[in-house]
Amino acid sequence: MGTASAVLLVFVGCCSNVVFLELLVREFPGCGNIVTFAQFVFIALEGFIFETNFGRKKPSIPISNYFIMVTMFFTVSVINNYALNFNIAMPLHMIFRSGSLIANMILGIIILKKRYSASKYLSIAFVSAGIFICTIMSAKQVHDVSSDGSEEHGFYAFMFWLIGIAMLTFALLMSARMGIFQETLYKKYGKHSKEALFYNHCLPLPGFLLLSTDIYNHCILFNQSTPVLISMIGLTMPIMWIYLLMNVITQYPFTVCSFMH
Repeated sequence: MGTASAVLLVFVGCCSNVVFLELLVREFPGCGNIVTFAQFVFIALEGFIFETNFGRKKPSIPISNYFIMVTMFFTVSVINNYALNFNIAMPLHMIFRSGSLIANMILGIIILKKRYSASKYLSIAFVSAGIFICTIMSAKQVHDVSSDGSEEHGFYAFMFWLIGIAMLTFALLMSARMGIFQETLYKKYGKHSKEALFYNHCLPLPGFLLLSTDIYNHCILFNQSTPVLISMIGLTMPIMWIYLLMNVITQYPFTVCSFMH
């Protein structure tokens, strides 16, 4: 696959992924946990079959190192999706997550003692300004919506939004730290992107037991959504499960590329 085709595939996948996530969140704002769980299960199953050959292939990187990476990756994934429960608009969520370059540069300077050219600093400054403007405009929207109620309600809505921003910021920095840790592992043991992708999604699965009640409740809600006939296979399925399936499929190329860098 050529570079242009790969970029196009990721771009289309990322945009369509956001569309299906928006459809899910619009109906059930608190569905972040079931979305994260579904994405992890899908990639873990794919990796178990095609990467580990049904568990027969041993890991090239010691499993103890993966537990450190898994802790960070699981935290980032859960917090990113859970932040949608805190009045975070989908455009802001998407733009905020695209600010990884800023976090990577900051931690690269602090931890790896890297130095960058003036043009890169200028580019990051423009990106930061764009994210800042988007955040301010989102805060204004939260204020405008909450102003329809009481002053106390507006204050709590804004504080709720600030918690969401703090969660996205923490997840952004944690993701950058995970990237640095991943980079050091690749330098030491060689680059095993597909292996890392599998273990980062398989090992955290028991952690979802902590979220099982919320996931189960949303399974019930999804089952109660409007049924839709899938003519190609002649089956009827609740619309929310279709949205979730499409979200998981379109998330896959984006997730793979994040481990290939």
